[in-house]
Amino acid sequence: MSSSTLELADIFRQHGPTYRQAHRLPRHQLLLMRAIETCRTAALGGVVEWCDHCQFTHIRYRSCRNRHCPKCQGLARARWLQQRTAELLPTQYFHVVFTIPETLAAIAFQNPKIVYDILFQATSQTLLTIAADPKHLGAAIGFFAVLHTWGQNLHLHPHLHCVVPGGGLSPDGQWLSCRPGFFLPVKVLSRLFRRLFLKALEKAYADGQLRFFSSLEALRHPDSFARYLAPLREIDWVVYAKPPFGGPRQVLQYLGRYTHRVAISNERLLTLQDGSVTFRWKDYRQSQRSKVMTVSAEEFIRRFLLHSLPTGFQRIRYYGLLANCRRTEQLARCRQSLDAPCSDLLPRPADYREFYAQLTGRTLRRCPKCQVGTMIQIEILFPWRNVLPIGADTS
Repeated sequence: MSSSTLELADIFRQHGPTYRQAHRLPRHQLLLMRAIETCRTAALGGVVEWCDHCQFTHIRYRSCRNRHCPKCQGLARARWLQQRTAELLPTQYFHVVFTIPETLAAIAFQNPKIVYDILFQATSQTLLTIAADPKHLGAAIGFFAVLHTWGQNLHLHPHLHCVVPGGGLSPDGQWLSCRPGFFLPVKVLSRLFRRLFLKALEKAYADGQLRFFSSLEALRHPDSFARYLAPLREIDWVVYAKPPFGGPRQVLQYLGRYTHRVAISNERLLTLQDGSVTFRWKDYRQSQRSKVMTVSAEEFIRRFLLHSLPTGFQRIRYYGLLANCRRTEQLARCRQSLDAPCSDLLPRPADYREFYAQLTGRTLRRCPKCQVGTMIQIEILFPWRNVLPIGADTS
């Protein structure tokens, strides 16, 4: 199958049944595969729509809405961005990335929820602590963090992307801006992040929360676990800050491309032939050089499933001034200090479908054939009864 028509769903439909027979998979991965295989097919039902201009009729099948599906992120992204527009502040924004060493990725593979929770915890404590230090910013900051677990070649590469306003509230409630183009020293962030992460990981081990098997089975013994972690205390952990975004509009444009990414998009898939999948990837170790990789369909599915998150796991989290419990009050104080009383710094359409149209240039209501008429729903098609429930993990 060529790149013009190839989708992740095609790979799952052709090779998923064999993969499921050969491997014992957790329920959330089975649900993920079924969701992608049935997305926008008759299995999920849909609606019949009719154009009031050219009388064109077509069936629009329902989406699976699974957060790992590459076809279902457009509307989810639009809804999320619509909620975020009123929270932006008139200041520069920074993008800070926290990455754990490759040897810890192996532990994360066998203990995803625990290790990813530790990653969020260590990252948030690091940013909040260093920002509050009077030697640096001396202010309470707010930010949100997005978990990505993949590299371009689909190997496991857990890291957090943090989007942070360039400033915060001082102890007396005044806005303190960081220096133009500079947020916090990454070497200081790296050292504290390393210490906090390893401390939390050791506590999880001592509390019996970690499980080890296969190649890591020896880590069940405390001495082996200590020796495994020892080299990690001596190396520099990767923390880097990208150039600042600029103002709110640049942040919004960036977030529209980034927050709801999945491990691989359909656009990167090239061919499915003779039981092998070929896809494009960027080699960041060689100046982001574009390359092509071919792997067996079984290996491709295995790599993709590495990035399926446990049921109910929140991959976007908010901290400090943006924490859910205090966001409204703290943002009001920030705007008062910044002399920006208007909460809507950017236009915010009332309907998320209008917002989607602004982001993508495609309307969900216009006739796809004549591009003039409006599509009107004239019939509802119900889903098949024997489809496994798939709506439990769409966060």
